[in-house]
Amino acid sequence: MDINEILQYLPHRYPFLLVDRVLEIEEGKRILALKNVTINEPFFPGHFPNHPVMPGVLIVEAMAQAAALLSFKTMGVKPDDNSVVLFAGIDSVRFKRQVVPGDQLLFDVEILQGKRNIYKYKGVARVGDQIATEAELMCALKTKS
Repeated sequence: MDINEILQYLPHRYPFLLVDRVLEIEEGKRILALKNVTINEPFFPGHFPNHPVMPGVLIVEAMAQAAALLSFKTMGVKPDDNSVVLFAGIDSVRFKRQVVPGDQLLFDVEILQGKRNIYKYKGVARVGDQIATEAELMCALKTKS
């Protein structure tokens, strides 16, 4: 999936769209997505000016965006103005490596289980062969009534 297709499945836009490309997707199983981290990210001037580091919560958010792409593709639907994927839980988060400008983050997210509109995932973010972040995510598809 290129950025144009990603924009059809995620409601996020700059500066909060954190997935640049999907490299692999096995509907119902897993997704491999990437984010190119550049010095132009809006959070770097404040986190931190003399030692720019990508905030860990944004790495977890990027994993969740990859998970949302996987869920929508698995369900065979595109979100509309009446639907959104929201966090229902985040467990076992571990930050193992700082992510800095020039890094390319790879998000490998797999579905652990899914019932109705609630999915649980295992996500790993890597830079090269080094794990940067690991987490278990739970997300729910909500529709406005």
